Amino acid sequence: MLDRRMLGNIDWTLCGLVLMIAGIGLIALSSATVGSPGQENYLMYQIYRIFAGIGVIILTQFIHYRNWARLGFIMHLVVIGLLVLVLFYGTGGPGAPVQRWLKIGPFFFQPSEFSKFTLVLALSHHFREFQRPKGNWLWMIWPLILMAVPVVLIVKQPDLGTAMLLLIVFIPIIFMMGIRFKTIVTLGVLTLASLPVLWIYVLKPYQKGRIMTFLNPERDPLGAGYHIIQSKIAIGSGRVLGKGFGEGTQGQLNFLPAHHTDFIFSVFAEEWGFIGAMLVLVLFLTLALWSLAGVLKSKNRVSAIQITGIVAIIISHVLINIGMTTGLMPVVGVPLPFFSYGGSSMLSMMFGIGLLLNIRMRRFEKR
Repeated sequence: MLDRRMLGNIDWTLCGLVLMIAGIGLIALSSATVGSPGQENYLMYQIYRIFAGIGVIILTQFIHYRNWARLGFIMHLVVIGLLVLVLFYGTGGPGAPVQRWLKIGPFFFQPSEFSKFTLVLALSHHFREFQRPKGNWLWMIWPLILMAVPVVLIVKQPDLGTAMLLLIVFIPIIFMMGIRFKTIVTLGVLTLASLPVLWIYVLKPYQKGRIMTFLNPERDPLGAGYHIIQSKIAIGSGRVLGKGFGEGTQGQLNFLPAHHTDFIFSVFAEEWGFIGAMLVLVLFLTLALWSLAGVLKSKNRVSAIQITGIVAIIISHVLINIGMTTGLMPVVGVPLPFFSYGGSSMLSMMFGIGLLLNIRMRRFEKR
């Protein structure tokens, strides 16, 4: 239930930052989809999703964040079950050939987007009163299982980007629990040793092509390297002030694939230049730092883990997406939070923001 005191503890700064980023995303989306066949209604759909996300934020407040943690394991099991269904009944989704979505009536639903948040909830409950045993690494087995099961299922889709995000989210939480340096080195050595196995038996040919193209985009400029080259052209041509709203060429003339989803930042940077791109980055950085400040004020481990995990999700999305569009990372299907077109991404991110607000609103509690 909601306490009357919570209304005075609403974090309007956090709400404002999210709405500003989403609003700028709508500006970019309106330009990216104008005149594109079959995308005339994407802007209105995205507005509906933002309002639906606000509804998710409001509904999230009616359950205490500790109770969300208690529900975390059940929610994680449900998501794992949905990921199994994706392997058998999954579809390519709207305009995507890969098998990552479940179709429910007219709607497409991507379970992997929610797996990151259910993992954070499950871990926050598991570690709620954790005391690391000295000289014993067996305490990591159950958390590793919680992380590894969805990772394997997501890799099978295949969706290497989201699988990598789960691992990235898992690492800072384990650090918080006091993982030993020797264990970190051991895991690092095992990871490096497994790379040849991953390359030979796990990675699909197109994923290998993306990695090779990342190292040398000019090796296949009209094939695997096309995305990176066109994205870098778009960002570079924006210069300092940009070409102006609706005046970009790479997005407007459809030279840039996925210009309304994975590469929407390139469209925005072309039209609004370095100044606009830096504004978006500063907003995301402010959102992360403002949210992380809650860790210092956390009165219990559950809230600290949830804040750390959610911020790790948002920041890893931003770094990977922008790194991908600027050619600093291989191309993977990771959307830009609150910015890229997509329902599952928007709703899951809004759920994460709802949890952050939930924690902030209950900061008057003694513990």
